[in-house]
Amino acid sequence: MYTLRELATAISGELHAASEQAVIEHLLTDSRKIIFPATSLFFALHSSRRDGHSFIAEVYERGVRNFVVERKFDHSSFSDANFIVVDSTLHALQALAAWHRSKFKYPVIGITGSNGKTIVKEWLYQLLSPDFNIVRSPRSYNSQTGVPLSVWNMNETHTLAIFEAGISLRGEMEKLEHVIKPDLGVFTTIGDAHSEGFMNIQEKVREKAKLFTDAREVVFCRDKKDIAIAIDHIETAKKFDWSKGGNAKLNVQEIQKNEQSTSIKMHFKKADFEVLIPFTDDASIENAITCCCVCLSLNLAPAVIAERMQLLQAVDMRLQLLPAINNNAIINDSYSFDLNAFQIAIDFLLQQNQYTRHCIIISDLPERYTADHYKQLIAMVVSKKIRRLITIGPKWKALHIIPDQQNFLLEQYDQTEEFVHQFNTNHFRNEAILLKGARVFEFEKLVQLFDKKVHQTVMSINLTAIAHNLKEYQRELKPGVKLMAMVKAYGYGSGSAEVANVLQFHKVDYLAVAYADEGIDLRKSGIRMPLMVLNVDEAAFEAVVEYNLEPELYSFEILQSFIAFVKHQGIQSYPVHIKLDTGMHRLGFEEKDVDELLEILKENKNSIVVKSALSHLAASEDPGEDAFTKHQIDTFVRCCDRIAAVLPYTFIRHISNSAAIFRHHEAQFDMVRLGIGLYGVDSAAEHQLALQTVATLKTTIAQLRMVKAGDTIGYNRRGKVERDSLIATIRIGYADGFSRNLGYGTGKVWINGRLYPVIGTVCMDMTMIDVTGAEDIKVGDEVEIFGPNLPIQQVSQWSKTIAYEILTGISQRVKRVYLEE
Repeated sequence: MYTLRELATAISGELHAASEQAVIEHLLTDSRKIIFPATSLFFALHSSRRDGHSFIAEVYERGVRNFVVERKFDHSSFSDANFIVVDSTLHALQALAAWHRSKFKYPVIGITGSNGKTIVKEWLYQLLSPDFNIVRSPRSYNSQTGVPLSVWNMNETHTLAIFEAGISLRGEMEKLEHVIKPDLGVFTTIGDAHSEGFMNIQEKVREKAKLFTDAREVVFCRDKKDIAIAIDHIETAKKFDWSKGGNAKLNVQEIQKNEQSTSIKMHFKKADFEVLIPFTDDASIENAITCCCVCLSLNLAPAVIAERMQLLQAVDMRLQLLPAINNNAIINDSYSFDLNAFQIAIDFLLQQNQYTRHCIIISDLPERYTADHYKQLIAMVVSKKIRRLITIGPKWKALHIIPDQQNFLLEQYDQTEEFVHQFNTNHFRNEAILLKGARVFEFEKLVQLFDKKVHQTVMSINLTAIAHNLKEYQRELKPGVKLMAMVKAYGYGSGSAEVANVLQFHKVDYLAVAYADEGIDLRKSGIRMPLMVLNVDEAAFEAVVEYNLEPELYSFEILQSFIAFVKHQGIQSYPVHIKLDTGMHRLGFEEKDVDELLEILKENKNSIVVKSALSHLAASEDPGEDAFTKHQIDTFVRCCDRIAAVLPYTFIRHISNSAAIFRHHEAQFDMVRLGIGLYGVDSAAEHQLALQTVATLKTTIAQLRMVKAGDTIGYNRRGKVERDSLIATIRIGYADGFSRNLGYGTGKVWINGRLYPVIGTVCMDMTMIDVTGAEDIKVGDEVEIFGPNLPIQQVSQWSKTIAYEILTGISQRVKRVYLEE
């Protein structure tokens, strides 16, 4: 811990303090993540979309008194708070972390690359933990802000640090290098991810390699030519290279894949040795070899490395939100067990506003943790107002740490088996339950207890990808432009409440649903942000008002009816949205209707308030229709100008959908509406944005059978085989949303790295796949219907439809699993 005066000196800031000796232990950049307000220092970071200075009053109200701000901010009204004034809060954060890093002399490992950074970091943690007390980046905190927050966690009790660094633009790595100052560097792989900020792959490699400017040694694969060239240009660092072709410090002589493991034979310092890893995919093999090199660099004996490599465990870098019995949800976090990761998991738990209660089930911490760590953990739980904690393990009981808080429920068990034996399903209802257990406690048994029994077809929704896609579109927005996110149709099939919670957490300005029922469900799920309802009728008026929903009014009939309703209820100034028809000809007031519309608005100015005027572009994604799109935009401007001339207040104007956000910048106006793009589908098919896959639909193989040439498959004998064939029956059909148009070889599925065609007719619950020639397929294997390996756009083409229909057509009987990376 440091005093405020020390920190101000370290970052060359001007200190305006009521108490210069205030003690700082924690750095804070997010107003939503306050745990220890008294000892936190808030950095008011800003981007093109958010300015942290606008959250200072909120953070102050929640008990924080220490701030780093830029010179533009007037802090005079916070007389009892302490302010360090700097030119750039981001640069100050990085400078502070670099200063803190300089206090420690134990080894620091810095990892970069396009893929594998987090896997290598976590595997090194598994391999080296018996010999070192390790501090490492929580999850994938590798950005310009994530790295300094990670480095701040270094303290004198650690003996090794492992940090990963990622960049997306030129010039960023120099800043991270100054913060991390790695002694040992690791370059994993290079790929296309985040390539938009670089001229070519060679420049991208050179920029990433700047992390190792002052490293004593760098681990890399000599076979990756671009990486090898970049590392060879770093004259000050020794090269710990490995190769499958010889002529490296570590040479891979043979790789032998078995059914569930891989044997890797290597040569190092005139001696041969072999390791066995419990993985068979190429990426895991390369990551394991890289880890082996790092261990050798740190002087671990080959025999010790071989022993530990056999015990490597898969790294699931995501929190899983699973539906559970009695309308509960399970957040399964087996990724890592430290206080930073625990804080991230708690934040995700509290995002689940659709549940009335929150519960944490936690095991004893690993041996290296002290009683003080347990007290910190309890403090986190109390500060977040979580009322129910279940501990499993003898150390929790022995420490006897009981929160001094009313209505706090604490249950304690010695072992997982004791909890399982006493488990009663009636004791858990309408709760979001976080499972956080050290591996030795086998919390997978608890997942099975809570598991909601559904069939093996599952659609996983990557909530981190939704947040990423949101930011991709936000980067395209002009300053001050608001964003409305579409969560209609059950969040485009992805789950409206779960998606809305993410959007609320990331402070989206508005949400939109199709019908009042969807809005009511969101309100009941704890969504408090403004909600526009696209299609309302008279039967929904009462519910609209009761749940504070904002109707889109699109005709004189619905406008007059709603005005009559609010007048009858004695309601004044109710917010509404006026829909204009500029050429879509679906719903809305046409330009010729505007005069009559204005008369009604003037006459009823005390009953309703126009929050926004909107229209819908018919073909914004199609370059061939750009002239018509411009016509729509011009019509919209004329109509809005006429409305603005009459109303005594301002209103929001919005016409842009996902494609128009980046294809028609001139049409962003005051707000844009983000729909299918949020869910990872580029509706304009121009690939200008680096969108990530959100929804992945998978099932499994139920049965394999050999069918003789001439036999037929499925209903009406429509699938005839011309040769002896191997047929897989998979657990999905048209009742799940797998279109019948995909039958007879039109559609394909992805199994174990290859595409295989559908054969015969798609059935209600099952579909048959021709997997003839496959040597590695077995019953129970995963089948990807769409996802990262088989884009939903391709499936929609085969189905002769659009991605919207595919997503929204996935049946509700298909289990949704939500992932947070």
